[in-house]
Amino acid sequence: MTKLRWIALAFGLLASSTASAQTLRIALQDDPDMLDPHKARTFVGRIVFTSLCDKLVDISPDLNFVPQLATEWSWNEAQTELTFKLRDGVTFQDGSTFDADAVKANIERAMTLKDSNRKSELSSVDHVEVVDPSTVKFVLKQPDATLLATLSDRAGMMLAPDAFADGKEFSQNPVCSGPYKYVNRVQNDRIELTKYDGYWNAKDYPIEAVTFVAIPDNTVKLANLRSGDVDMIERVAPSDIPSVKQDSKLTLVPVTGLGYMGIEFNVANGEPSKLPINADKRVREALQYAVGRDIIDQVVGNGTFPPAQQPFPPSSPYHSDKFPVVERDVDKAKALLKEAGVENPTFTLGYANNTTTQQVAELMQAMAAEAGFTINLQPQEFAALQADLQQGKFEVSIQGWSGRVDPDGNIHQFVTCKGNLNDGKYCNADVDKALNAARQTSDPEKRKALYDEAQTILQDDLPWLYSYYLPWPFVVSDKVKGFKAYPDGMIRLKGMTLSQ
Repeated sequence: MTKLRWIALAFGLLASSTASAQTLRIALQDDPDMLDPHKARTFVGRIVFTSLCDKLVDISPDLNFVPQLATEWSWNEAQTELTFKLRDGVTFQDGSTFDADAVKANIERAMTLKDSNRKSELSSVDHVEVVDPSTVKFVLKQPDATLLATLSDRAGMMLAPDAFADGKEFSQNPVCSGPYKYVNRVQNDRIELTKYDGYWNAKDYPIEAVTFVAIPDNTVKLANLRSGDVDMIERVAPSDIPSVKQDSKLTLVPVTGLGYMGIEFNVANGEPSKLPINADKRVREALQYAVGRDIIDQVVGNGTFPPAQQPFPPSSPYHSDKFPVVERDVDKAKALLKEAGVENPTFTLGYANNTTTQQVAELMQAMAAEAGFTINLQPQEFAALQADLQQGKFEVSIQGWSGRVDPDGNIHQFVTCKGNLNDGKYCNADVDKALNAARQTSDPEKRKALYDEAQTILQDDLPWLYSYYLPWPFVVSDKVKGFKAYPDGMIRLKGMTLSQ
């Protein structure tokens, strides 16, 4: 989409939405995929879900688990049963009652829906038992140290059962349990929500409505914030941070994130897997030596994109010093390509068509060319890119992951044989064995050893190249008060106010 059209869309927001003096307008970097937590894959979709769909548990700014729809929880001695006490007096946005039966229906749907992306996250769950209307028990096949973290995200979001009953397409009219209910969506433009007055904690949500508008162009996004056409943006461009800091009408609210950007290779999913870059790990290793992560940090990140070699950021106790960042070495890259017998490999690099990722892709293209690579760039609408990834219609792709509180969430789904987000279909039984074992122990030292074991294999096979860790630099106008940034990058509207 051209910049002029984005300007037209963004500046047309006031006239075409349910905007009022109490409508908070938030600019997202990308347009979310489907509005169904069980099927969705995108970070920006999770931002929308945070207002639309409550979860069983949430996290605090310091990454502890806190009550949301569940008020308390407990494990049995064998760590194979997790029991939740549910909050009384909660209704879905269609007025129906939230209770243990609704939890059971949601989890069963997430576990069995043909195109659910939550299956591998919930693979340890054998079944869900309704103890009484306000008590529900998760019975596991084996201990799972990651389950509480899993239920603090999309797998734990509660949807109104009537909204997905009888094969209804939930994403066309999502009905959830959160403080704001769905009003309207215009694809590649905006998503409108309005306050749900029947919400159990409605008094702590003064803002009457929220509109999310997709503006991938960083320049247009910031211009709309300065003009007052949006009130808040997520992920300001690193190059714009100095000018934002000097603007008295804007406030930069940064936070260190949990996630990463990386390059995913299609190593075993259809015809693209036969390309040298996907079929020969020496070619992938050559690309790793050709691309300087520190250069990406300096040129695009303006010092805010810490180089990454592994899926766990330095702040994580599971970050390992066994895997230091590989430094750029063009001569070594050329030698590896010569050894592989493909001194001038060609491939197509897909990515979401926002400004920052475009800059990263162009820089990678230029650096790799010095070693002999020819990279064809393929920017795509974000939702279309996600659909192609799921279908294996890609050669190599730049992918971001917003990160999770538990380390399992940053690795398991992407590299295990049946992982729901393993688009390249990489499969190694020893990796599966280590990562599955890491789910079954809560001992940090044992888990770290297992993650190191899996990573040793992954660093050799290279189904992914991790590029840099993601910061979350939010910017709000002086009309917005009470916003607090969380490391998961979600926008929680509780306690926020908007002045005229």
